[in-house]
Amino acid sequence: SAAATMGSRHFPARTVLFEKESNGVTYRVPALLYLPCVAKLLAFAEERLSADDAHANLLVLRRGTVYGSYVEWEDMRVLETATLQHHRSMNPCPLYDEFTGTLFLFFITVLGRTPEAYQIVTGQNVTRLCCITSTDQGLSWSTATDLTQQVIGRAIKDWATFALGPGHGIQLRSGRLLVPAYSYHIDCKECFGQLCKTTPHSFAFYSDDHGRGWRFGEFIPNLQTGECQLVSVDEEDGSNVLYCNARSPLGFRVQALSTDDGAVFHGGQLVQRLVEPPHGCHGSVIGFPAPFVYLPSVATSSHPKPAKPKEGCLTPGHLSHVGGVMSVLGHPVVTPNPTAFFQAPTWVLYSHPTSSMSRVNMGVHLSTFPRDVESWTEPWVIYEGPSAYSDLAYMELPYNETSITGGPAIAFACLYENGTRSPYEQISFSMFTLHDVLQNIPLTVTAPQQDRGPPRRGKRERRSCLVS
Repeated sequence: SAAATMGSRHFPARTVLFEKESNGVTYRVPALLYLPCVAKLLAFAEERLSADDAHANLLVLRRGTVYGSYVEWEDMRVLETATLQHHRSMNPCPLYDEFTGTLFLFFITVLGRTPEAYQIVTGQNVTRLCCITSTDQGLSWSTATDLTQQVIGRAIKDWATFALGPGHGIQLRSGRLLVPAYSYHIDCKECFGQLCKTTPHSFAFYSDDHGRGWRFGEFIPNLQTGECQLVSVDEEDGSNVLYCNARSPLGFRVQALSTDDGAVFHGGQLVQRLVEPPHGCHGSVIGFPAPFVYLPSVATSSHPKPAKPKEGCLTPGHLSHVGGVMSVLGHPVVTPNPTAFFQAPTWVLYSHPTSSMSRVNMGVHLSTFPRDVESWTEPWVIYEGPSAYSDLAYMELPYNETSITGGPAIAFACLYENGTRSPYEQISFSMFTLHDVLQNIPLTVTAPQQDRGPPRRGKRERRSCLVS
């Protein structure tokens, strides 16, 4: 089995997990999930008969075991149950319920070789919403469930087509599960001589009962948005917003916020610091708790205690960050009282090709205040050459000399399409620490405040990070 070690060079070490075969079989659309309780990485992709979307076929998986900064990968397996008869499987979107230990893999299936463009032009949707589950970290999987009628129902008549993510979904502290998605909404049929006028809009599917029932939220209302991912963003005043970062044909990414955990999104904003190539490209966002923040470990008894996690996995509600070091609290704080203390704000890492001309030069950008569209740094290019879709995961590695907190090292994994002549020759895996990111991207730096506690900033003020 392949193994990778992590380097701290200008380019992180790279392990090829999926590679185009001589018969034309191509691997596309990576999805990555990290399961901290068992130190497993799950790398999913589409196996296609060629690079063409219409030649998608099956979904595949490689599982990796993390040993410190080293990953040992198992051989590739076809997910044979992730299928619907006479359909092709696409857009893997994995997520993990930390309360029940259930792993979900959402995906779409599309009838035969029907292209997305045909559905958009005719308004005839032939896409289904499907899911398989695993209770043993992806070793074995259930048969596929077609959720289309149950979840989307009659609303599908207004959708020319739809898709998921692609890439990881998330779980909120409350237990809510969220799957990023987008739909081409039919604005009018046979208008002005056109067969069908459609507009793409991002939204989220969500479940509040650990995946037994699902609903979908409202579309991002204004700008054209497509493939997207979500981050739950804590702010230091104790508030929380759901952040969506979406592909757009407008030359830049679009971001939108929800203050009700994905049921409704406010109007999207263009993020001019994050460029899109012509027609756009999928990108990934992952949230993580900022280092160097103080979160008192005194919990108030008025807050409900989350359900007991399975198999020693820590639920989001059981975690606190004290001085950047993970600690487990006897009485977890679920919903902090804004006046009581300072909350560890969420920083966001974003991966995407960095060129506005073509899908080339995979880079990562950092935002320390994601609700501000101006908060994104310049990129650290982690791969020079053709590159396209990616998916990020956040992980905490055992203490090492690069840890800037004195505790576990904040680290990231990135699974991305790349090649030398085309972006679709390989899907590669790289791992790097927050320290590597801070070393390699231009950052505004402010001096730490001595003995004054955490700085209080206005909610919309641009913030810079403290680097030791």
